[in-house]
Amino acid sequence: SQYDRAADLARKGINAKSSLDEARNELDKAKQQLAAAEQGILSARAALGGNPDIETDKHPTVMAALAARDKAAYDLGQTTVKAPAAGIISQAASFKVGQYVGSGTPLFSLVETGDTWIDANFKETQLTNMKPGQKAEIVVDTYPGKTFEATVQAIGAGTGAEFSLLPAQNATGNWVKVTQRIPVRLQLADADAKMELRTGMSATVTVDTGVSRGLPSIFGHATAGEAQ
Repeated sequence: SQYDRAADLARKGINAKSSLDEARNELDKAKQQLAAAEQGILSARAALGGNPDIETDKHPTVMAALAARDKAAYDLGQTTVKAPAAGIISQAASFKVGQYVGSGTPLFSLVETGDTWIDANFKETQLTNMKPGQKAEIVVDTYPGKTFEATVQAIGAGTGAEFSLLPAQNATGNWVKVTQRIPVRLQLADADAKMELRTGMSATVTVDTGVSRGLPSIFGHATAGEAQ
């Protein structure tokens, strides 16, 4: 090497000592550069997970950048509240544009307009022959001269009292038999009814069970509703 030649010449008295010192400095500098390069290689291998042939998309730095991008996109999407379905906003007068609200604070109700149904609370004695699929007629108090066609969609799994906030407790033996009411859901057949009915309206429902019970039909008090 250049240093070895300079050292040999210095020993023979051919080269000046200053030249030897200069060569020694260059050697030390080269060793430092080599050590730095080797450390850079080790750092690069560590960044590649010890695999220099790793694919770009699987590179830890690239994956971290993609994760940060996805989180930023998600956070941006959370700044806009999107309705799960088309409908009409109700009780929206309690807040103003630009007002700050806490997380989980209810601001308004959304009444879906795509699916309209009727919940009728029939007495348990009226459900003997009632089944899903039977036809029904509905008269709403708001439109006394108009009849809406409907179909029994489902019969509730329990009485209204059973699922109330404070159900009756009969374990003490102080029990008085009371005819219970069971909710029945009816699907409206008339598309126009979806535009005319409003949530909470009162109605009278007549279901044709095909069985005569002394009355031409079964009657039940109902409440109009829309899927929410």
